[in-house]
Amino acid sequence: MKVELIYEKTCPNITAAREQLIKALNKTNMPLHWCEWEVSNEDTPEYARHYGSPSILINGIDSVGEQAAENPDCCRIYTDENGQASGVPSLNDLVNVFSGELHQNQEVQRWKLNTSILPVIGVAFVPKLFCPACWPAYAGLLSTLGIGFIDYTPYLFPLTLVFVVLALAALLYKAKDRRGYLPFYLGMISSIILVVGKFYFESDLSMYIGLGLLISASIWNTWPVKSHQGDIICSACAATEN
Repeated sequence: MKVELIYEKTCPNITAAREQLIKALNKTNMPLHWCEWEVSNEDTPEYARHYGSPSILINGIDSVGEQAAENPDCCRIYTDENGQASGVPSLNDLVNVFSGELHQNQEVQRWKLNTSILPVIGVAFVPKLFCPACWPAYAGLLSTLGIGFIDYTPYLFPLTLVFVVLALAALLYKAKDRRGYLPFYLGMISSIILVVGKFYFESDLSMYIGLGLLISASIWNTWPVKSHQGDIICSACAATEN
């Protein structure tokens, strides 16, 4: 989540805006990490020059929905939920925006990571055609659908390995930011059980156990975890970082 504080150097509300921003980030368990732009600084991007002071953008959108203006007022006046005027956004407004963005980002990431195991589940249930007695049955079924019979057995094992590796890579990706490496280790064990059970022992029970453990590892990996607070980024560092 990209958070930006935009201000004009003579604005009397800069300190209050920073304090309000810190309170909102703390309340939503987010890192104290943001960028600051002084509108008269030559390094300030063009879009930041079209907001009054102080303004807080979350992922490029103003915290209270204000649109960018060609000639914005130098000092902004905010109105809280009680109708009181203030020189900074209300704490409730900031918390609501942060909570909504955080929840949305987490849901998208969780969905992407969990769907990474779907190909593994799919190929795990594809039957092998090692038994010649089964070929006529498969050929007859496919011919009724207008599909020519193809022996896909030689490709099933490498295809399964490819999907397993992709699923494990998803468990390993930024593991420290979620549940550490334990879900990845569980995924490794479950993948071995799945592959060996299906292709060596030809055991449905082993395959189901492996799939169940792999799904459990994926859910464990994406289970919500509280964010750890980071360091405050000062305005002098912000320009360097961007």
